[in-house]
Amino acid sequence: MTGKTRENYNRNYLNYVKTQDPPTKHFKNCLAAFGVGGLICCIGQFIRYTLEYVGLSGDELAGATSIILIFLGCLLTGLGVYDRIGRYAGAGSIVPITGFANSVTSPAIEFKTEGWIYGMAAKMFTVAGAIIVFGVCSGVIVGLIYLFL
Repeated sequence: MTGKTRENYNRNYLNYVKTQDPPTKHFKNCLAAFGVGGLICCIGQFIRYTLEYVGLSGDELAGATSIILIFLGCLLTGLGVYDRIGRYAGAGSIVPITGFANSVTSPAIEFKTEGWIYGMAAKMFTVAGAIIVFGVCSGVIVGLIYLFL
């Protein structure tokens, strides 16, 4: 096949893809991701201020805020609401801590029919498992570096 023929095939293929693939709405997608991600962060900040008003401070305040956001992410995933938010917002719903809760809860719900051990427990960390392992290993390495320095 000559270079000119190959170039014609590539051009024809790209033209075919353009006719079949709907155009992406980059600006709308970015705006939705920014809006929903910002809204989730604002809700987290509201929870933080509320807990601070109640009397929590320091690590307790940060931990309680994270726990409440994780609970809300799991609850919305279980109710099927977080999937709709994710379809609309894309990466804006994945980045905050609620997205991490969703990535652990979704496989657990999906595979619960296979039983507690082979279904839910085995599949729960299929999406987030690598992140957890990397985070724990990185924490151990950084901790050892600080220990020996």
